[in-house]
Amino acid sequence: MSIPQSASGPIQSRDDLVRQLSKGCRPKDQWRIGTEHEKFVYDLKTHKPVSYEGRPGIRQLLEGMQRFGWQPVREGENIIGLMGKGAQNGASLSLEPGGQFELSGAPLKTVHDTCAEVDTHLEQSRQVANEIGVGILGFGFAPNWTLAETPVMPKGRYKIMRDYMPKVGGYGLDMMFRTCTVQVNLDFESEADMVKKFRVGLALQPVTTALFANSPFREGRPSGFLSYRAQVWTDVDNARAGMLPWVFEDGMGFERYVDYALDVPMYFLYRDGKYIDMAGKSFRDFLAREIPEVAHIEPMLSDWADHLTTIFPEVRLKSFLEMRGTDGGQWRRICGMPALWVGLLYDSQALDAAWDLVKDWTAQERQAMRDSVGKLGFKTPFRNTTVHTLAHRLLEISGEGLKRRAELDGGGMSEDGYLNPLRELVARGYTRAEEMLKNYYGPWKRDLTPLFTEYNFL
Repeated sequence: MSIPQSASGPIQSRDDLVRQLSKGCRPKDQWRIGTEHEKFVYDLKTHKPVSYEGRPGIRQLLEGMQRFGWQPVREGENIIGLMGKGAQNGASLSLEPGGQFELSGAPLKTVHDTCAEVDTHLEQSRQVANEIGVGILGFGFAPNWTLAETPVMPKGRYKIMRDYMPKVGGYGLDMMFRTCTVQVNLDFESEADMVKKFRVGLALQPVTTALFANSPFREGRPSGFLSYRAQVWTDVDNARAGMLPWVFEDGMGFERYVDYALDVPMYFLYRDGKYIDMAGKSFRDFLAREIPEVAHIEPMLSDWADHLTTIFPEVRLKSFLEMRGTDGGQWRRICGMPALWVGLLYDSQALDAAWDLVKDWTAQERQAMRDSVGKLGFKTPFRNTTVHTLAHRLLEISGEGLKRRAELDGGGMSEDGYLNPLRELVARGYTRAEEMLKNYYGPWKRDLTPLFTEYNFL
């Protein structure tokens, strides 16, 4: 989740909000790739999450990262994030509610660039984590700690969310404190291009959920799901999450998304370094000055930018599109996620092929696949086939798209090479989650202790 957003000026009308989204339209030569990934931080001795002030602790981690040029973002006396400068300009490091550690990558030209950024972040994190005695894990859901054991980070917006979430869904606190994801942010050329990419992205999110399924455990035992994170998102707050079937209807565009977002309940306003609780109230009413307690506060574009960060569908629109359906995962697979979507959406032939694949899927079919994939993974049925077959086809389309992009690294490797870990999964026919379950019932002897050695990033 984000640090406070910056966007200048007051909001004069709904048209300003539409224009703010439409400013994302960019010519193809200006398209960029932004990779975001969250990780769990845990004490190497206890295998439990670390608190903010403890030793080891999250504050220590953030303070240690400043040696690499990251500049602190503060809320009161607390460092709650870091902004990149110099070579890291455009990137940021932030905290999720339970201390999950997130890199929000800079907008970069190629998958090679974004993967190099990931590797640099790994090396920096390794140095600091080893010094303070923490490990880092990439999973979709915390493998063995309870909500009661999970610390709370000192960010004002999280208190508001923590109080509100149980009122609107069964898994909201689990989402906040015990999940991690990898996502990629991608550009569009025009409104029509945005709509096509949005539709393809939504339809195919469940397939990517299976490809990256990596969270079979809950509180030290198998949960019955391959992606428990996917299950969590079925009941967080359906007023702001889900598969958005109306995106496939006639009339979809920037205005339609603005109208949706205006009616999504707010969480907060941010003024003078403090958060004002707005939970459950609509941005539309705030804009119309119809909420008495904040009627004196002028709506600003920064409020709108903040509000957009609190909407959680499987694909999210800002001035770019965010692909959001996958578990956090092993380091070598992080680069596969942006590679997959860049191949599908940044090459016109690949985008056409992906659209041809999904264009006649019904809202009911898309939802049924989404509802089942967390439990069944590749085995999820779809029409007369399975998600496993769809995943194979996606990798074919994406690989060809990446080859046509012809973006080579210094050694002459295509971006297509980053799909190889995903190809290995599809070739063997079972997910990373199923691999971990085999270990759990086999050599691990129903004990998750080895997981913290075998899957520690560092």
